[in-house]
Amino acid sequence: MRNVLVRPLLTEKLTDLTEGQNKYGFVVDYNANKIEIAKAIEKKFEVEVVSVNTMRYKGKQRTQWTRKGRFQGRTPRFKKAIVTLKEGQTIDLISEV
Repeated sequence: MRNVLVRPLLTEKLTDLTEGQNKYGFVVDYNANKIEIAKAIEKKFEVEVVSVNTMRYKGKQRTQWTRKGRFQGRTPRFKKAIVTLKEGQTIDLISEV
């Protein structure tokens, strides 16, 4: 079985969503679907997931100029999931990082 959850997202916007709407953000496996994400979070954190919203981000091409010339590369692609938990349940992300 592949590792569905890669890491939690701790941004200012997601912190506001956590406090106001009980939503948490995670970077997940690019090929994972919503059902797999919900099951992985329920199993790892022992909470009940109400909904899962996902977003796929394509890698961007980056160029860097060096003394030896131009260096081109790409940023990695990733998938982000915003998970809504049942009312009254929380996840302590600080201790999990």
